[in-house]
Amino acid sequence: MDTNKLLLIIIAILLPPVGVFLKAGAGKDLVINIILCLLFVIPGVLHALWVVTRD
Repeated sequence: MDTNKLLLIIIAILLPPVGVFLKAGAGKDLVINIILCLLFVIPGVLHALWVVTRD
């Protein structure tokens, strides 16, 4: 596993919107993740991990 991807995974677990922003930029994925994090934390983390690990 590449070091950058490992760091993005760690950031996605600790601060999901930041991880999504670093991977996908400011777009629909970031808005979805912020809404999920405001409603529930776990779906926000799962979404962030999905965004960070997809190619």
